[in-house]
Amino acid sequence: MAQIVVLGGGFGGVVAATELRKKLGKEHKVVLIDKSREHIFTPSLLWLVLDERKPENIKKDLSILNKKGVEYVNAEVQKIDPAKKTVSTSSGEIKYDYLIISLGAEVAKDAIPGYRDGINFYCLKGAEVLRDELKRFEGGKVAVVVASTPFKCPAAPYEAALLIDAYLSKKGIRNKTEMAIYTPEPLPMPVAGPVLGNSVKELIESRGISFNPQKKLVSMENKELSFEGGEKVKADLIAWVPPHKAPSVVKDCGLTGESGWIPVDGKTMNTQFENVYAIGDITANKLPSGMMLPKAGVFAHGQAEVVAHNITVEINKTGELREYDGQGSCFLEMGNGFAGFASGNFYAEPKPVVILKNPGRIWHWGKVAFEKWWLWKWF
Repeated sequence: MAQIVVLGGGFGGVVAATELRKKLGKEHKVVLIDKSREHIFTPSLLWLVLDERKPENIKKDLSILNKKGVEYVNAEVQKIDPAKKTVSTSSGEIKYDYLIISLGAEVAKDAIPGYRDGINFYCLKGAEVLRDELKRFEGGKVAVVVASTPFKCPAAPYEAALLIDAYLSKKGIRNKTEMAIYTPEPLPMPVAGPVLGNSVKELIESRGISFNPQKKLVSMENKELSFEGGEKVKADLIAWVPPHKAPSVVKDCGLTGESGWIPVDGKTMNTQFENVYAIGDITANKLPSGMMLPKAGVFAHGQAEVVAHNITVEINKTGELREYDGQGSCFLEMGNGFAGFASGNFYAEPKPVVILKNPGRIWHWGKVAFEKWWLWKWF
């Protein structure tokens, strides 16, 4: 009997555990560990901000996985010991034969002085707070701020700005509102290349939203944004993306590299330790261009399928191993029922080849369909 332990119940973890359970015989055990009881479909958080979704519409109880034959353990991961092949949790120690780490990226809000003055819309509670603040908002300056790179869901800050713009227009107060984006990036989604980045920048600016690149946030006390170099900007409403970091548990066991994330073989998702894989946002996956693969659920999903397949091949001793191909796609919501769609090969040499489709209603409804499919398919 083999025991496969999956850490994390996000996109990558749920897909990996479910696929392994489907592919392996019942004599093998698949365990998924997460400190949360719920899986949040994070791409829909911005619809919640617009009051177009309720929390119950975009979350599922992870215990549902038990019905599919996956043993779900609601516990916090406290220690990983690759030498002993054990994971220590708040509910006890678990041994593994194969380990898949899909713990994602954590936010480090308190790294920025005055962080309470900003609303982190990357979590369920923060999205609800931003929704309520927008309902009360009657005009002034709205700032969408990216604190530092890397951060997950690279399109989300730009979607947020476009959707808030559309929301305030419907509310009839857009003409009373100044909007701006501040980011340390040179262009939106720079890994995808300058053509796509400039297209998104032009779209942002066409809506009267100021794009301010290469601005690294230092603090935002008393709703005053301070950036490296001394520039200061006052704002009435701050929607922000906090700094991201890998969970300390993977640092403590020596899994992380110089970047602070887990280095992996980009084709197999192997780490430096035998039978230990890392997928999704927690990884440092260097591309042929020298940049890192963005942190996004679509990549975690694809990597999970490859890792689950390869572990199955090793255990069953039949079939051919697969390699992850770096394909990725992303919807870009624009408000008023319109969206764009970008897709391409991030492993292409010498640099990623990514194309942004013309905005249309079809892409908005494509994202709606994807949301429904995901929650049906995996739960």
